[in-house]
Amino acid sequence: MSTEKNEIFEMYPVGYVRRDNETITLEILKQFRPAMKQLDKFSHVMVFWWGHAYANEETRAYLQGDVPYAPGHITGVFASRSPVRPNPVLMTTCPIITVDEENGIVQVSDIDALDGTPIVDLKAYFPVCDRVKDAAIPEWLSDWPEWMPEIGMSLEIYEEEA
Repeated sequence: MSTEKNEIFEMYPVGYVRRDNETITLEILKQFRPAMKQLDKFSHVMVFWWGHAYANEETRAYLQGDVPYAPGHITGVFASRSPVRPNPVLMTTCPIITVDEENGIVQVSDIDALDGTPIVDLKAYFPVCDRVKDAAIPEWLSDWPEWMPEIGMSLEIYEEEA
């Protein structure tokens, strides 16, 4: 059953990424701060963010190409972690350093998002739901580490593209 429609979904930021020298914080807007209750009990948070640097007609029409972290490998954007895609909704799992619910601040150790990036959602990381046993990846990614490095992922690739 085909249900092709040009539906529009309304999203708005719940906060913004803030980068200040060595400190990275997720600044949550006042009306969403009650949603932070108990977030401080978790070690990691999944941050869903809007790739605003890529939210234009040209990059949203991009469907496949050479990915920056695997030169020479053409993939569809659904088989990549590229920020260039039809809807630049991106996600990074971040280690939580501190949570200040009252002031709406979540300090994280790293995120591959630019300063001022809109945050569209936060989800606490639940290992039972958010990781899989025996996951398969293509051969051209086989040299990547098995786990997220403690220092996080580099932002350099995205800064070069922006």
